[in-house]
Amino acid sequence: MKKIIASFLLVTAAAFSPLVAQAGVSLSVNIAPPPLPVYAQPPMPGDGYMWTPGYWGWDPNNNDYYWVPGTWVLAPYSGALWTPGYWGWSGGLYIWHGGYWGTHIGYYGGVNYGFGYGGNGYQGGHWDHGSFNYNRSVNNVGNVRGAHVYNERVTNVSNNRASFNGGKGGVNMQQSKSDEMISNMPHNGPTAPQANHESAARDSQPQRASFNHGMPPVAATPEPGKFNAPNISAARPAAAAPRGNSQPRQGAPGGGSHGGGSHEEHR
Repeated sequence: MKKIIASFLLVTAAAFSPLVAQAGVSLSVNIAPPPLPVYAQPPMPGDGYMWTPGYWGWDPNNNDYYWVPGTWVLAPYSGALWTPGYWGWSGGLYIWHGGYWGTHIGYYGGVNYGFGYGGNGYQGGHWDHGSFNYNRSVNNVGNVRGAHVYNERVTNVSNNRASFNGGKGGVNMQQSKSDEMISNMPHNGPTAPQANHESAARDSQPQRASFNHGMPPVAATPEPGKFNAPNISAARPAAAAPRGNSQPRQGAPGGGSHGGGSHEEHR
């Protein structure tokens, strides 16, 4: 599995200058990943789709981070669950651990990606007899017919928008023995649509951190690669997010706080 390594080094007292060194599949730079942006979750496009949170990737060609939008992805097989990737600090380096598909949710650094991914496990739904059951309190299920839906309140008081684990300002959560067992189980990497989705984000100048200053214009999409869809979600100021609960507010149709079931999170 590829690993991207980013080290955070103080170059001068006034500014940081990108420094890139590549050897094999490893990449080191002197820029830490930006905080996670705030955005709303687009409506689920259909039954069988799974939410995959957005994340910051690194582009060595442009010496810049870029935002890969959160998106709904068709599960590659019955029982499949997505464990998000995360940046982890170790020995002065920020290391990217890629996400994967498996039958259990593994360790993702304690990063609160929202929408059921509060840092440990997944509260957005579960598989039952070959069908995925969606928790509408943290998912914008929209008006999809035939979907198995339930409503279970998820409380998460963390407002931490850190996009990495460990180090100064990072999330402080260690991997458990259970997490280690899950990481050693068989699993698969991103699907082809997910890989193409990431490539499209990397090639889009507005998605770059130096261009959007941590506020990507396309923070979430209804499906992979659909950056121009009418119901994409742009990043919002952090003040727009609900305080004291990193999960979507409830009350409107579809479990959202705004008309049409739009979900808004700290992530």
